[in-house]
Amino acid sequence: MHTLALGARWRAADLLAAASGALLRVELDRDARQRVQAARTAVERIAAGEAAVYGVNTGFGALARRRIAHADLGALQRNLLRSHAVGTGPPLSPEETRLALLLRIHSICQGYSGVRVEVVEWFLRLFQSGWLPRVPEQGSVGASGDLAPLAHLALPILGEGELVAPDGKALPARRGLARIGLAPLALAAKEGLALINGVQVSNAVGLCAWARARVLSATAEAAGSLSVEALMGSHRPFDARVVRVRPHPGAARSAANLRKCLRGSRVVAAHAHCDRVQDPYSFRCMPQVHGAAKDALACLETSLLTEANSATDNPLVFAGEGDAVSAGNFHGQPIAMTMDHGVNALCAWANISERRVSTLLHPAMSGLPAFLTPEPGLNSGLMIPQVVAAALCSENKVLAHPASTDTVTTSADQEDHVSMAMHAARKLRQAVMNTERVLAIELVTAAQAREFHRELRAGKGAEAAYECLRGAVAPLREDRYLAPDLDRAHALVRTGAILAAAEQAVGALEA
Repeated sequence: MHTLALGARWRAADLLAAASGALLRVELDRDARQRVQAARTAVERIAAGEAAVYGVNTGFGALARRRIAHADLGALQRNLLRSHAVGTGPPLSPEETRLALLLRIHSICQGYSGVRVEVVEWFLRLFQSGWLPRVPEQGSVGASGDLAPLAHLALPILGEGELVAPDGKALPARRGLARIGLAPLALAAKEGLALINGVQVSNAVGLCAWARARVLSATAEAAGSLSVEALMGSHRPFDARVVRVRPHPGAARSAANLRKCLRGSRVVAAHAHCDRVQDPYSFRCMPQVHGAAKDALACLETSLLTEANSATDNPLVFAGEGDAVSAGNFHGQPIAMTMDHGVNALCAWANISERRVSTLLHPAMSGLPAFLTPEPGLNSGLMIPQVVAAALCSENKVLAHPASTDTVTTSADQEDHVSMAMHAARKLRQAVMNTERVLAIELVTAAQAREFHRELRAGKGAEAAYECLRGAVAPLREDRYLAPDLDRAHALVRTGAILAAAEQAVGALEA
């Protein structure tokens, strides 16, 4: 079980565990309690004073100049959650909701939000129960926070909204809380606002996609190595000297992965004297293309991890100085831009993978039967899986339109520049799914191409990927219903089974 201390510095491994749905022990230690309490004490002093402080004793957004009476400060926070919980669309996945809830608690425990310790404890008990708020995924513009989604995430503290049981059944929040043994809690000054400032929902969706993309990144070399062996292609482009003289970090990792997967190949010796001078770019340039995508993934990791460890409230409460500062830490631009870049990376992986598929299916390029069927004409073989891969690649290109370049004015022009971070996160999630499926099609195609040269054993990692796939997908002797095969291949990619098989044979591969 992975242990996480709220308000402490979380590492990439911590976020990977949280994003993958691993069992977690989440601790609210003495230091975090003291930080939360100190900020709360500062808020209570501010609330008792005469100075106008945004969101503590004023309205919100364009209503920030409206002063609120002291007796109404709790009602102000309750009304905020009710009025803002207007999201739409399908709900977030349980993994995304769970992580969003955890990130919101973690941000508050940095000690700059000003809620009571009781509020943190309430949400921690909800998290530990396994019950989750139902959070629609549409309706955020990624500035002032993921306001609508986070309001849905927080609303059950009032006994309102919906909760989803561990078995997936949704119930009215009050009934769900009764099952847990958790009573609703009345909010005090600033607490509703503190629960919805930030882009923790966008970040959670992005982190879940990033965790899958890390698996995909190393799997791409396992699939690519199998394609190299299927084409009887050259290993020379992956020579360490090549990437040493153009030292992009991702290219070095990609080339090293390919060398590992191709180690021990009997295929390479069999074409030592063939007349092919160079392989197509989609084979020869894998380190350069995969590597650039890996570098983009590393950039995405840095921004999402920084965001996860950040205080994003508005106003921020600085307990040491006893004041609060209205600013813009809730704005999602830092993660929106890198998630857009992440979709570009996924386009690169999918595009080059689809080109390898096409090459293997083309007799003039591969020297193999058309569409890799023993009887072309009577059978169509893998003709249409390549069409599916092309369709997914084109969809990725549409998704690659950057969300972060868009903006729209909201809240009567008070909130006049927004990030669309949630749009970027949802695009990233879909692009990961599409690219996993393209890699699955490449694995099926490369494995089928290997059937024509099974007398020559592939490199150890490539052979392990082949054997793993063959445990779920039989060779294609004649046309059959292939959709279930492609679904099984996708599951092997998504769950990391292909990667695990390759790594068991050759050691760790780098994302």
